[in-house]
Amino acid sequence: MPRFIRRTVLATLCCGLFLMFAAPAALAHDSLKSSSPARDAEVSTVGQIELEFSAHVLFPTIVLRGAEGRPVSIGKARADGPKVTSDVPEKLPKGKYVIAWRVVSSDGHPIEGEIPFTVTGSASSSAANPAPAAASTSGQSLPSPVSAGDQKSTQGFSSWVWVALAVILMIGAGVWLRTSRPDRSGSAE
Repeated sequence: MPRFIRRTVLATLCCGLFLMFAAPAALAHDSLKSSSPARDAEVSTVGQIELEFSAHVLFPTIVLRGAEGRPVSIGKARADGPKVTSDVPEKLPKGKYVIAWRVVSSDGHPIEGEIPFTVTGSASSSAANPAPAAASTSGQSLPSPVSAGDQKSTQGFSSWVWVALAVILMIGAGVWLRTSRPDRSGSAE
């Protein structure tokens, strides 16, 4: 096989390997940095749900579920750069709640997660002026925000596709190089 073809194949392999190992950094999804109410927080009231992400996000969706998974009516989710907010127009009664969220990451892939919290205040107290969860905890330390493990994404699938593609490319190139060599046994036909 001519030398220039071998060099071309080797250069193509090197470029493929470079792209394979450089791409995972570009595929990193954004993550939820903080939330109000925070994960597993105990709050007296919730007037607004606030989520802050590591970068600009698009197409936010927030759903609030109460006891037994029943949906609770909240305002439309609004994105402003890395922040997503939704108003909670009615006073929430005591109980356990879950915020389910989904946004499109700045890399174009959807990410989602859930944030459980508990409302400890009574439904009749201070219904006229609900305050945000961060202001209503007065002296309580809030649990840490949602961790990366609470998010679901398609990043794992993308990584496996790249690895499989690289393995197939390397095997194919090796087979092609082996079969395209001229016979050097010395026998003339």
